[in-house]
Amino acid sequence: MAQSPRLQCLILHGRFAEAPLRSPSSSAGKCERGAVTKCQLGLLSLTRRHERSPVCFTQPQQVALTMRIHCKVVVITVCFGVFLLLYFLGGNAADDPLLREVAEQEEKKKEEESNSSRRSHSDFGRNVAEKFAKKSPVEEPLQGRKERKAINRGVNAKTKPRNIVGRPLTKRKREKDVMHLAVVACGNRLDETLTMVKSALLFSLKRIMFHIFAEDPLAPQFEKRLNQWPHSISSKFQYRIYPITFSVGNADEWKKLFKPCAAQRLFLPVILKDVDSLLYVDTDVLFLRPMDDIWSFLKSFNSTQLAAMAPEHEVPKIGWYSRFARHPFYGVTGVNSGVMLMNLTRIRSTLFKNSMIPSGLSWEDILHPLYQKYKNHITWGDQDLLNIIFHYNPECLFIFPCQWNYRPDHCMYGSNCKGAEKEGVSILHGNRGVYHDDKQPAFKVVYDAICDFPFEDNMFQSLFYPIQTKFLDTVNTLCGRIPQVFLKQIEKTMRKAFDEKVVRHVRHN
Repeated sequence: MAQSPRLQCLILHGRFAEAPLRSPSSSAGKCERGAVTKCQLGLLSLTRRHERSPVCFTQPQQVALTMRIHCKVVVITVCFGVFLLLYFLGGNAADDPLLREVAEQEEKKKEEESNSSRRSHSDFGRNVAEKFAKKSPVEEPLQGRKERKAINRGVNAKTKPRNIVGRPLTKRKREKDVMHLAVVACGNRLDETLTMVKSALLFSLKRIMFHIFAEDPLAPQFEKRLNQWPHSISSKFQYRIYPITFSVGNADEWKKLFKPCAAQRLFLPVILKDVDSLLYVDTDVLFLRPMDDIWSFLKSFNSTQLAAMAPEHEVPKIGWYSRFARHPFYGVTGVNSGVMLMNLTRIRSTLFKNSMIPSGLSWEDILHPLYQKYKNHITWGDQDLLNIIFHYNPECLFIFPCQWNYRPDHCMYGSNCKGAEKEGVSILHGNRGVYHDDKQPAFKVVYDAICDFPFEDNMFQSLFYPIQTKFLDTVNTLCGRIPQVFLKQIEKTMRKAFDEKVVRHVRHN
């Protein structure tokens, strides 16, 4: 008897329910060609009543369904891979400080253009536009060129810098992102000065502008030696070389005050009129941590402070000023000027109290009268004059801890710099000529290691480990018996620099 299509589908449905694991190619699992559509309609209605009822498909339909599923899986996998790629690329780009800075500049530019556009639709905007229309369109570029010329030529022809190397400052490297360091070198101080410069560059993060004041015979030697340094180092700094000049008084007298050319530091606010802030150091100074850290003390100045120095001594009973000075000095033990952080803008605009006239005097006007009054009573030259100035103006001085100007005096009479014992030496000041004799070998070990360190070598292998090893020969000396004071900070600094270099290398790769 002939069976209707509906009946055939029901029969097939019953067979699938009885034997669900049979191959779809068997005769019991097939739907007739002419009854497929009606069969599917019937099964659809049955599915509403029976959740597990199977649907019949022809073999071509099964193949097509399988292909569609495979295509969907491939598309989803590809989309997911593209998403991950964009995510990582976007994360790396977001971490790039240069890209971030460029993006900030673009966003700021768009915001300014948007604000300008909104203002142009108001009456106020039209008035502003008229005022700006009166200004010459080339005024801003000309002003920029004048500022650049002023930076390059210094104050006048006498103080014109001899050379500038390194990449020029760009918008991305604004002036506030550059640290300024000044040093005065005369006589046989060439190698000592270059070692100081080297120590500053090894650890510092921001770029540095070096202002080198040198006698005429030393200037070409500085240029030659600095230009021989590898590009990876020279790209981190610029330098300018100035002749020795004094703006007031007798130049020969100033030049012979205490040590050759040492008085030059007194005239830095007058000569470097384009510089806002500056760190001055003696040639016998070594940085054992980034210069950025002492530079950050500028943010700690209050509204009246304009310079920072460390005490000359920590113990009044053995301090030189507290025992022998014949002139006024700052505080209880005086201050040491071998490391001096200055806000030159504030110094130039301040009138300093003094014992000579009731009214205050500017920095340039007070130097020569002070020298004339006390020249027969000062032993340490320009440092004594600074102590006299800040004796009458104590509110102008910021005092930083002794580890930022650590000298043999801090260890040869017993350890008396508690900050260095706790944190380690930040800046080593080898006065008394200890870098070049055997009186305090602990200082000489550090100096020789930095002087001999090859650029771009591993700092632990070629710098820290030699210092650590050679310190074993100094443990019986006055300063060598506390090696942790010399080694703690430099190890911490080099470990941090090494970690950052490795992380940066991994990110780039």
